[in-house]
Amino acid sequence: MKKKKLWGGRFLKPTEKVVEEFTESISFDKRLYKYDIAGSIAHAKMLGKIGVLKKREVTEIVIGLEYIRKEIEDGKFSFSIGLEDIHMNIEKRLTDKIGPSGAKLHTARSRNDQVALDLRLYLRDVIGDIISSVSEVKKALVDKARTNISVVMPGYTHMQPAQPVLFSHYLLAYREMLERDRERFADCLKRVNTMPLGSGAIAGTSFPLDREYVAKLLGFDRISENSMDAVSDRDFVIEFLSACAVLGMHLSRFSEDMIIWSTQEFSFIELPDAFCTGSSMMPQKKNPDILELVRGKTGRLYGNLVSLLTTMKGLPLTYNRDLQEDKEPLFDTIDTIMATLKLFPELVSGTTVKKEVTSRAASLGYMWATDVADYLVVKGVPFRTAHEITGKLVSRCIKSGREIRAISLSELKKFSDMIEKDIYDIISPEASVNIRCIGGGTATEMVLKRIREIEDNNL
Repeated sequence: MKKKKLWGGRFLKPTEKVVEEFTESISFDKRLYKYDIAGSIAHAKMLGKIGVLKKREVTEIVIGLEYIRKEIEDGKFSFSIGLEDIHMNIEKRLTDKIGPSGAKLHTARSRNDQVALDLRLYLRDVIGDIISSVSEVKKALVDKARTNISVVMPGYTHMQPAQPVLFSHYLLAYREMLERDRERFADCLKRVNTMPLGSGAIAGTSFPLDREYVAKLLGFDRISENSMDAVSDRDFVIEFLSACAVLGMHLSRFSEDMIIWSTQEFSFIELPDAFCTGSSMMPQKKNPDILELVRGKTGRLYGNLVSLLTTMKGLPLTYNRDLQEDKEPLFDTIDTIMATLKLFPELVSGTTVKKEVTSRAASLGYMWATDVADYLVVKGVPFRTAHEITGKLVSRCIKSGREIRAISLSELKKFSDMIEKDIYDIISPEASVNIRCIGGGTATEMVLKRIREIEDNNL
């Protein structure tokens, strides 16, 4: 015999099994259990405060809910798809355990504002975990930068050698990206931390709820100001998914660099064995599969964001069952980004930088060209003229197969009589790096200054 639904008073026939299987969400929203229980405890205390529940009833409900939480955590709770979701599963178990008091808990509450509350409580904790994990990756990058402060490497634009930079400067570039990610999550948290309970199904409730009291119990900064918006709003989820997608993009870009630089052709770095895999056929292979998966999983993060945006784009106010489709992409994004973040601190710290290879590469590719043009400008040559002179000098080097250091001063003077012997002082990778002693520049002095700022201010 099919069980009667807790909402089934209006219906004459029970729900078909195929409908129950299609509409259930307990298979995935059960991870919200402790937030649903926390919200229910706060709601019960508030109902007691305003006189809707007796003190004894509040005590019974709180004790019952805490017992259920332990049942779930101990793996002894039996979830039922017939009860649809985490809210109904907990409420039914509570009523079975403590009797009529449990049936009073849902007074002045709808599953519409209940699920909005659960999601906000859940995301609040998740954001804290992500910010903590991002900080660990940032620290690993800064530590690696400090231990490789003098390593020079080629910097690239359009994947062509551009100018020499410090490897530490490169690492701090990703640290800056991750700091923006941290700021995005912290800013997202401001909008997550709004308390929707009390909005009811759509229009609020006739009971004199003390919403500010519930918000205080649950640690919310504010209460929602419009019941219709509160039950149908998923902007905070979309914003969170967007922040995760951007974070994933940054980690994917870093992974791409690491993949390229670990190839035999570049050989700038050696990835730790523990973060690579082999080939089932080719014994010599050391594959950066972990980094490739980070790159691939970023597409999932994008897809989850687009999925919810697409779900939301045509929904009329207020709540629609389509909103049940917010959880699976959200949960998948959380699981994916947290698993990804856990990899990077040890991966970064275990990577070996091949200083001799990067230094040699930074000496090739005519990356002294901008320095020569700037040298001529300092001598009084207009920049466009200096650019043209240097371009001709590069062309000569290419045709003769020589680097500029192999060209005599007398030959260099044929390009400009402003060129003097001191030009040889500026055309090494180290000189090129350290001449850029400006805020945000790649000079060793400036990179060390930035590392000290980060470490001293715990940034």
